[in-house]
Order: sequence, then structure tokens, then C-alpha cells
Amino acid sequence: MLIIKKSVLLTISALLAAIILPIIFNGYSDLRRAEVDFAAQNYANATESFEQAARLLIWRGDLWEKAGIAAALNKNPTAAIEYFTHASSLSKEGWAWFGSSYLYLGDHELAIATLEQGLQFYDSADLYSLLAHVYRQQKNWDAERGALEHQLFLATGDAFGRYRLGQLLMVLDPELALPNLMRAASLDPEMDSAVHTLRAALNLSATQPDKSQKMVTIGRALGLVQDWDLAIAAFEKAIELNPENAEAWAWLGEAKQQTDLVGLAELDRAVTLDSTSVVVRALRGLYWSRQKNYSRMLSEYLLAAKYEPANPVWQAEIGNAQFNLGDLVAALAAYQHATELAPRDSKYWRLLTVFCAENGVRLEDVGLPAAEKAVQLAPEDPLALDALGWSYLSSGRYANAEQTLLNVIKRFPDHLPAHIHLGMTYLAQGNRAAAFDKLKYVHSVDVDGVYGEYANQLLIQYFP
Repeated sequence: MLIIKKSVLLTISALLAAIILPIIFNGYSDLRRAEVDFAAQNYANATESFEQAARLLIWRGDLWEKAGIAAALNKNPTAAIEYFTHASSLSKEGWAWFGSSYLYLGDHELAIATLEQGLQFYDSADLYSLLAHVYRQQKNWDAERGALEHQLFLATGDAFGRYRLGQLLMVLDPELALPNLMRAASLDPEMDSAVHTLRAALNLSATQPDKSQKMVTIGRALGLVQDWDLAIAAFEKAIELNPENAEAWAWLGEAKQQTDLVGLAELDRAVTLDSTSVVVRALRGLYWSRQKNYSRMLSEYLLAAKYEPANPVWQAEIGNAQFNLGDLVAALAAYQHATELAPRDSKYWRLLTVFCAENGVRLEDVGLPAAEKAVQLAPEDPLALDALGWSYLSSGRYANAEQTLLNVIKRFPDHLPAHIHLGMTYLAQGNRAAAFDKLKYVHSVDVDGVYGEYANQLLIQYFP
């Protein structure tokens, strides 16, 4: 009887081995294949192989997480979420990808809930960083601040996190902003320029007695460093402090335009509060310029010039509007008036130069002398030097144009307008091969930019 029982047991064991061992073998084979594909960044195949391995090697709960990470990297957040929910536990990386998958789908609430759940297991700077990012997308500034403070407690050397906290504090608690910004600059010198701008605004705002105007100053600085969402928060706070602050309303309108909103209602509100404010008029002029409504643009800048007649900026904008309306005589007079108001400022001589070169107007007696004056005042300015080269080109002085533009490119190789103008010079000289190379170069290095597009238009026109 005992012999029979042993025989049965051996038979069962053999049968189990025959069934289970191939499963285990296949599972580890799938796992090896998944790891190879994952290392090769073939995330679609890696996802499938990790899933197969997880189904066969049921004691390896971590494989569901691996499948989820691979799916997330394959930009398949729905599948990733399903895999993560199968996992018995997750690592810090798994929780980060789990939360990021909800964020990818635009489900901010589930992203927050998932990341907060992960933080119950891991006190992770990465998870707090992701949480701060979600709050930033929601424009929940107080919550973003809290997440960043937790993140920076764990990762004190995070330059961007420190910079971002400094930005937030400019709106939420300005007196605490500067130490964070300065710390960010010390951690990453590339942030010096932005920090300098924000620091100057904080210093200026500290001297302003009006709390609403302090926020306007801060909002403008945030706009200068291209954080227009937070700038909107600053301008809205300025309006809360003083609903009659016309500049705050005007800047809010500008900030909304920068974030693809309309902004006209705010600009209209601003002009009803203070119709003689040059800031309001200038920002309204900028709005109408973007709408290509040059008549209304001109009206706004004429009023700005009336209220502030000594400011050359308004004359330059009047010239721009008149040019777009086709009145070249009036445009020329406005640009010349700007140089009369600021005879020591190279910018306005350069604008006069460009107008003359672009339109072939008064090149000999106005354009070229203006170009030479611009370079005399700013000999290290590539814009002025390029304008001189363009003037030579427009007036038919091709050798001078080539020499000047080659010098600009040698000194300032990243100044793409000079490359375009040199290409145009080569075309005028009949050197098509050199022109083609120059224009092709600009298009290749600035494919999606304004200079790349212009170079491409010239290539299509002259090299069909």
C-alpha cells in the first residue's frame, strides 16, 4: 500500500513538474526578453513581455510595476495605470509613474490622490516635485508652495525648485522670496539673469508705499521671465488690493493675451479708470497691433505721445503703425522724430535705418547716415552692425555689405538676421551657390522660428 502511495506521489510530482517547470521557464524567458527590450528602449515589446512574465511568475509582484513603467514610457498611460493597480506594492519610481500617468491623461485629482498615497510610503523629493507640478497646472499656488517646501526640505540642492519657490513667494509672501532666489542663482549660475530681473523688481517694490502697485511691479517682472500665469496672479492680487488701479487692469489684460486669453475686457476697464495713462494706452496699442488693427493702434500711440511727448518709444510705435497703414511719409517723420528725442540712443537710429532699408526710402541722405550713427553709438551691438550691412545692401553697395555682414557673423555667429542679409547680398551679386548655403543654414538651425521661416520663403522664391 505504501509503495502504491509513493508511486502516486511520484506520478503527481512528475505531472506537476511537467506543467509548472515550462511555465517557470517561459516566465523567466519573457522576463529576460523584457529586460533586453527595456534597455533598448523598445518599450512596447517590453510592456508585453513584462505582463506575460507577471502572469506566469505570480510570486513576482514587482513585474506588474515594471510593466506599468514600460507602458508609461511608451506613452500608454491607460495601460500603465491598469498594471500599477495589479502590483502588490510600488517603489518610489512606481508611484511617480503611477501619478504621472493620471497627469498625462489630464486627471489632476487622481494624480494628486495617487502621489499623496505614494507619499504615505515614501518621503520622496521626487514625489513632492511631481505634486508641486500638478498644483502648478491647477494654478493652486498655496498648495504648490507647500509641496515645494517639502521637496526642498528633502533636496536642498534643487536649483529649479528653489527658484520656483522664490517666484511663488514674490506673490504669496514677498519678504521671503529673495533668499530663495539668491540660493537658486548660487546653485545654478544660468539662473543669474532671471534672478537679477526678479531681484530688481523686489527691491523696487520695497520702495513703493502702495501695496497694489507693489504687486504690479512684481507681476511685470514675472512676465519678463515668462511666467505669465503667476504674473496674472500678481495682477489679480493688485486689483484685489485696489480695484481702481488702471495699470493693474491693463497689465492683467496683457498677461491674459500672453496665455492665449483675450484680455480686451481688462484693457477696456483700464481705460475707463484712467484714460490718460500712457501705460494703459501703450498696452492697448500693443493689443490692436496683434489684431492687425493698425488704425486703432495708431490712435492709442498718438494719445500716448500726447500725454508723454518727450518719450521716443511712442514715436517709434507711431512710425510702425503708419508703416503698416502704408503712409511711408508719416512713418519716416515719426522715426526721425524718435531720433530727435533720443539722439544718443542707438536703438532709434537703428529703427530709422531698418525702415529706410526695408522700404528703399531716403537711403542716401537718411538711411545710411542713420546706420553709421547707430554703429557709432553702439559699436558692439550686432543689431546696429547688421542694420549697417543691410543699408549697404539696399543702396547697392554689395562689396561693403558683404564685408560688413561677414564681420558681424564672425563676431556674432548666432545673429541669424546677418546670415539672411548676407545670403541676400550673395543673390544680388549673382553668387547663387553661396546664397543657397547661407539660407539653408538659417533654415536648418531655426526650423520653427521666424528667421528659419523667412529663409525658407527665400529658398522657395529663388531656388524653386
